[in-house]
Amino acid sequence: MEIKDVVKERYGGHALRVISGSSSCCCGSQAAPEGTVDPITANLYDEQQKSGLPAEAVLASLGCGNPTALAQLSAGEVVLDLGSGGGIDVLLSAKRVGPTGKAYGLDMTDEMLALARENQKRSGLENVEFLKGEIESIPLPDATLDVIISNCVINLSTDKDRVLGEAFRVLKPGGRLAVSDVVVRGEMPPEIRRSVELWAGCMAGALEEGVYREKLARAGFVEIDIEPTRVYTAEDAREALESNGFDVEALAPLVDGKFAAAFIRARKP
Repeated sequence: MEIKDVVKERYGGHALRVISGSSSCCCGSQAAPEGTVDPITANLYDEQQKSGLPAEAVLASLGCGNPTALAQLSAGEVVLDLGSGGGIDVLLSAKRVGPTGKAYGLDMTDEMLALARENQKRSGLENVEFLKGEIESIPLPDATLDVIISNCVINLSTDKDRVLGEAFRVLKPGGRLAVSDVVVRGEMPPEIRRSVELWAGCMAGALEEGVYREKLARAGFVEIDIEPTRVYTAEDAREALESNGFDVEALAPLVDGKFAAAFIRARKP
């Protein structure tokens, strides 16, 4: 199965579970067991941010950060969320940019788009539009956006150069990229890199910090900054590794502290 198909299947399934009321967090390759907390997705939004949002938008979030809290959005700006899922970051962005601004969400999964549009209706926000498409081919004209955000999605793409090139294209001069993503700190075991399942679990597709910087610069971005916000331990990754047949104890020294959620900033000159 292609990586893109794995991602569609997993995230589409998550949307259906949210709609049916049987959701559990799962940025990892399997849903977290009942009564446990997913270390990647947990505690990303405070109660004030979640208030006024549909519960389904919060439940559908599979991110690794909170880009809307760090993107310094201003009234009147036009924002795009790459891989918008159930729409939580789009709705939060729409509130921040206000009625004179606009927030777009882009997703390739029909089930997530249906959930996001329903969440928009429940929120009452009108300055929102959800688009179907892939982050490697953004369906918007050149120089349309002030800000691009994304929440643990770029790592899922197999063509990150194209994603970053497209982001650069649709930003206005002076526009900002402000994304949360998983990065690798140092070498990663090749057996994890080869696991297709872990691509959909926010791990195996992650770039090494230095490589991320190089790709952003190659796309044309300047003022590049990568700020780790959560460093994951081998214990945090235990369930995802075990569910894919890995010996956690053997891998622990190789993966401990090697994965981190990071806030990645860059600007289009």
